[in-house]
Amino acid sequence: MSKTVLLTAGGTGGHLFPAQALASELIRRGWTVELATDERADKYGSAFPARKVHIIASETIRGRNPFLLAKTAVKLFLGTLQARKVIKALKPDVVAGFGGYPTFPPMYAARLTGTPSILHEANGVMGRANRLLAKGVTAIATSVPIEDLPADFKAKLTETGNPVRDAVLAAAELPYSAPLTGGTFNLLVFGGSQGARFFSDLLPPALEKLPADIRARLRIVQQCRPEDMERVQAVYDSLGVQAECAPFFQDMPQRIAQAHLVICRSGASSVSELSVLGRPSILVPLPGAIDQDQAANAKVLEKAGGAWPIRQVDLYPERLAQEITRFMNAPEMLGEAAQKARSVARPDAVKRLADLVEKVAAKQGERP
Repeated sequence: MSKTVLLTAGGTGGHLFPAQALASELIRRGWTVELATDERADKYGSAFPARKVHIIASETIRGRNPFLLAKTAVKLFLGTLQARKVIKALKPDVVAGFGGYPTFPPMYAARLTGTPSILHEANGVMGRANRLLAKGVTAIATSVPIEDLPADFKAKLTETGNPVRDAVLAAAELPYSAPLTGGTFNLLVFGGSQGARFFSDLLPPALEKLPADIRARLRIVQQCRPEDMERVQAVYDSLGVQAECAPFFQDMPQRIAQAHLVICRSGASSVSELSVLGRPSILVPLPGAIDQDQAANAKVLEKAGGAWPIRQVDLYPERLAQEITRFMNAPEMLGEAAQKARSVARPDAVKRLADLVEKVAAKQGERP
C-alpha cells in the first residue's frame, strides 16, 4: 500500500527546491506526495510533482510592534486550523518541513495530531521558524554540521546534506571547461528574491569600468526584477556587452553549468547547487540577516577553496571590476576552484533524506 507524505515549504526557491527534489525521489519509491505552502509558490507550482498543492495561511514574524505581532499570531493560528484539517483528511504517514514561516502551521498541526514529522534545515545556522518547531518533531535533518544546538535537538539530528533537483544532477554531468585565454567568458549573475536589485545596481557601473577588450569577451546572463530589466539591458547595450536578462530562468541549473563564473547570494540551495555542479563563484551573503545564515553557508565553499565570499558593503563597482578582470585572466584558478567546489558536494543528499523519511514512517508503523 502506497505511503503518503505531506511536504511543506516556504514559497521561495530556497525552500521549495529541496522539497521538490525529495518529492521526486519519494515518487520514484512509490510514495504519494502532497504539498502545503503559501501563495508565493505559484510560479514554482507547475514544476512541483505533488498530487495536490494546499495553500495555507501564514505570516512571518517581523519586529516587535504589538499590533503586527497579534495579526501574525492570528494568521498562524488560522493556518494551523487549515493545516490540521488537511492532515486529518489526508492522514499522511509523515509530514516533512523545509523551513520558512509558511511551514509553521502544517508542522505544528502535525504535532497536534500526533503525526510523525521531519524538519530539514538547509543552512549552516538553524532558522527561527525551525527553532520554534524543532522541539516537537520526530527527526531533524541538516545539510551541514550545526553548532550551538540544545541537547534535545542534537539527539534527533541526521546530517543528510541539502537535496538538489533532478535538473541539477543532470546538469552536473557537464564538466567544467575553463575559459580560453582571450576567449568568450560566460558570467552568470542571480540574486534570488532578496538580491536581484543589488546586482542590478552593481553590475552596470562595474562593467563601465572595465577595459573595452575585457568587456568584449563577456557574455552575461542576469536575473533582474521586472522593473529593473529595461535600465540594466540599456546599459549593457550601450556598452556593447552581450547580455540576457530575465526575472526568472526555468533552466537555471543548465545556466550555472554553462557559466565560467557565477556571482550570487549564498542561500543554501545556491551553495548546494554550485558544489554539485562544481562551478566557481563570488558569493555575496545577504546582509542584515539576524541569523547570518548566508554567511555561514558561504564559509563552506570558501573553506573548500571553491568560492570567494565578499561582504556586500565591500563590493562596490570598482572592486567588482577588479575581481572580474582578475578571474578572466586566471582560467587555471577558476578550474581549480571548480574542482574544489565539487569536492564538498552531496549529490546523494536526496536519497539520504528519503531514507530518513522511510525510517520515520517505518517506526510509526511498528507502534502498537
